Amino acid sequence: MRHDRWPKRTRGFTLIELMTIVVIVGILAAIAIPSYTQYIQRANRNEAQQTLLEAAAFLQRCFTQNNDYRCALPAGFAQTPAAPAAAKYNIAISAGGGVGSTTYTLTATRAGTMSGDECGDLTLTHTGVRGAVNNTRDAAECWRR
Repeated sequence: MRHDRWPKRTRGFTLIELMTIVVIVGILAAIAIPSYTQYIQRANRNEAQQTLLEAAAFLQRCFTQNNDYRCALPAGFAQTPAAPAAAKYNIAISAGGGVGSTTYTLTATRAGTMSGDECGDLTLTHTGVRGAVNNTRDAAECWRR
């Protein structure tokens, strides 16, 4: 009985087939990773915008009760998300005018993985004006996305 060391039809992939797969996966990764990164940044930006709008609603209630915007934001508004280690934005308020303050500006300052976001730091004023500072994109576009 004779056993062939190499059967006539071997199974498996050739080096060319394997390299073709590696190239295809590389091209897909080159397209997918930047898109995913932009998606994550957009989601984090939306979360910061939501937090700014909630803080603005809190300040409006404060003004209704005290006729003054100088109220401390609750602890939940300090960062988004609330866990300090995972903070993407730090939320701050600057109430202008001293006693009887009738203006404020809320700012969401980038932190952690969002520090490279091209939309910069998001702002919201007492009149509802939405803006961005330290940004390379249009503020209206950043708030829209």
